[in-house]
Amino acid sequence: MSDDEKQRPNAKYKLSKPDNAPVPQEGLPFYYNRERRLAKAPKDVQDLYKEKKPRRFGLIQVLIADRPRKILFFSIIVICVMIWVLGLLGYFDLSHTLDGNKLTISATPFEGTTIVVINKTVKKKIKNPYTGAIDIAVSVPAQEENNSPVFYHKIFFSLEKEERYSFAVPFESDELLLVLQTEKNTLKIKVSNSNL
Repeated sequence: MSDDEKQRPNAKYKLSKPDNAPVPQEGLPFYYNRERRLAKAPKDVQDLYKEKKPRRFGLIQVLIADRPRKILFFSIIVICVMIWVLGLLGYFDLSHTLDGNKLTISATPFEGTTIVVINKTVKKKIKNPYTGAIDIAVSVPAQEENNSPVFYHKIFFSLEKEERYSFAVPFESDELLLVLQTEKNTLKIKVSNSNL
């Protein structure tokens, strides 16, 4: 092979800069440009590359971060508000009122008898609640037995704001019918046993 055959076909052209040529520091050509590439990308890809500020921790932001959490959070808020409103309206109050006294009555079966507990609280807005004797009649509701026994008891309300009375009824039943009577008013209450 001769020297003419070994030469490149484009040997006359300068394909690269000479080794001793100065390299400019500014204005170097970059052939990869992220901004130009992302400008042509779809919107989802652009959103992935957006710089996001780190979120500061906040309890509310965590609770409503996405749609299912928002629905759950606002459902809990609505249920709590409904329970609060119903409580204010007295739907969850198991107490009864007798001449300015608020009564909460419970019954517990014990070895063939029933222990009845009456908690008395004076209502806040009442200036002169009833004080004196309360006649109580306790029986089994009529649908259970035709000849149901009747138990009579008497308690006395004093000027104390809170009082607790308990007595034993000599029979046991799923429900008891109590009639409380003052000198002026009568209160009829059906009480279920708490341990049944």
